[in-house]
Amino acid sequence: MTLYMALIIILSYLALIKCIFFRHRRTLVKSLKRALNAPPSRETNGENIRALVVTAHPDDECMFFAPTIIRLVELNATVHLLCLSEGNYYNQGAQRKQELLNSCAVLGIPASRIIIVNHKKLPDDPKAEWSVSLVSSEILKHIRAHSINMVLTFDGSGVSSHANHIAIYNAVRHLASTGEVPNDCTLLSLVTVGLLRKYISFLDVPLSWFLPSCVCCIIGSKAYKQAKAAMLCHRTQLLWFRYLYITFSRYMFINTFQTIAQGPKNLKIY
Repeated sequence: MTLYMALIIILSYLALIKCIFFRHRRTLVKSLKRALNAPPSRETNGENIRALVVTAHPDDECMFFAPTIIRLVELNATVHLLCLSEGNYYNQGAQRKQELLNSCAVLGIPASRIIIVNHKKLPDDPKAEWSVSLVSSEILKHIRAHSINMVLTFDGSGVSSHANHIAIYNAVRHLASTGEVPNDCTLLSLVTVGLLRKYISFLDVPLSWFLPSCVCCIIGSKAYKQAKAAMLCHRTQLLWFRYLYITFSRYMFINTFQTIAQGPKNLKIY
């Protein structure tokens, strides 16, 4: 009886996941419109979305943001990528830059919408303290240049606690506090989850779906293959543990975001 009940629970859980996948597209459009404070409309695409994904290193775009990028591209949103370093920690910057371009081609971002920053004050280094003012100025420049109305980046824990990831969040939060961001631009941070949830793959779908978030992006098996193909473009990074990440990380299937509130805050500028 115990085995029977366990089987019923497992099948019910998998059926719940299937149901969530089925409902997700319609719900995603609604949540994106709410995030943008857009008026109700019968339109079912995202052509009015001009998104800027801000990352620290080549491979961040597929390791952490692939579900979001894939879904936004499917909705006909205009997606830009701003990568704030070439990933030159092991002197592989030129290779990693090309890998990023290849990965974005798989995800659906054309090279014309990709900016890779090479600045001596923004090194690929977990021990480096990136300047909040410098990072925020880079982001703001691209928001204005492309009339961006949605910025997506890391939260205060940076998913992997990487200092460069967290520096981007601090920069975006600074912009949110200064009033420099256009009124129609929404700022979203990728939610960092605990270690257990991070590595239970698609089994985290129900938790991500029912826990509060501003935007939830989920992909199925077909889009997962696309995300995996993007990851495999980063050949310089494919150590053994990367393959485990590709298989077990929920960030290959699911992204949840919270809004970065825009309002006065006292932040120290470096």
